[in-house]
Amino acid sequence: MHDEAKLLAGGMVMLSIATSALVVVPYMTVRDVQPIEGLKPYTTQELRGRQHYIENGCVYCHSQQPRAKGFAPDSQRGWGRASVAGDYAYDAPHLLGTMRTGPDLLNIGVRQPSEAWHLGHLYQPRAYVPGSIMPSYPFLFEVKEKAETEDVEVALPPGRAPLGKVVIASHEVLDLVAYLKSLKRDYPVLTPQEQP
Repeated sequence: MHDEAKLLAGGMVMLSIATSALVVVPYMTVRDVQPIEGLKPYTTQELRGRQHYIENGCVYCHSQQPRAKGFAPDSQRGWGRASVAGDYAYDAPHLLGTMRTGPDLLNIGVRQPSEAWHLGHLYQPRAYVPGSIMPSYPFLFEVKEKAETEDVEVALPPGRAPLGKVVIASHEVLDLVAYLKSLKRDYPVLTPQEQP
């Protein structure tokens, strides 16, 4: 009976240490992180697009956390500088992602600022990135005989549009593209050695 009490006490001590190291200390470190100067809050349209990003499962294949040069060749891939805590000040929930089936998207707004490119890529990814394994999202578009004045027509490469028809972007995909274009972390970040 005496050994069981020691075992239980030891287990509780280990649980306390693990909880402190994995939950309490990280929380204390980043709980009051302020937005980096230059980071703007999301607009209403971008927030709707963020919700579509979540609903369509984009977070399952794309991360939003370029890593430092010592950990991965993300900067050599053109994904931008390593992310810092202040980059996510307006994100709730955080969409860091755990897989990289596709490229990191934290700086996609810098790498691909064109709305036309994003719309075409979402409609038919392989038309823009040969060999891409990204699924197409045709349900976010409408195919019509001809565009009306308020419609946003998607300009596709030759041979990619349905014959004799036009592809029209829905409000949902326009919101999603607005969110993707807002993913711009191109403002400078001071390293700990440079901070005053």
